[in-house]
Amino acid sequence: MASLNKVLLIGNVGQDPEVRHTDAGTAVVNLAVATTERWTDPRNGERKERTEWHRVVVWGRQAEVAGKYLKKGGPVFIEGSLQTRQWQDQDGTTRYSTEIRTQRLQLLGSRVDENGNDAPVVKATDAEDPTEETTAERVGA
Repeated sequence: MASLNKVLLIGNVGQDPEVRHTDAGTAVVNLAVATTERWTDPRNGERKERTEWHRVVVWGRQAEVAGKYLKKGGPVFIEGSLQTRQWQDQDGTTRYSTEIRTQRLQLLGSRVDENGNDAPVVKATDAEDPTEETTAERVGA
């Protein structure tokens, strides 16, 4: 039987991204993206809301685009896959972290940069894995 590991998110960035670089010079950004579900409780008509936070990792040219144009609270579309990492904490305890490995990043909303100027449409095709084609795009709201 076939399997599928695919995540699609439209949410808001939790904090301004910080671009870091690996020893090999590859750009990487870790994001927290919030998605909010809203509904009305059928028992009493009260409006309810629940926010879920997602760990997102962005690599290569897409990370550079995210670092330049994404801001706290800004809307973003993420397409990727789930990946679980295993690591040791300071006490030697094995820990696990599940995150979304971005394959496509699309900036949503207005086209302005950090100075309030119109930002260019940006397409990125670099990925962590050079055999994998990915894109980053900006679209107006």
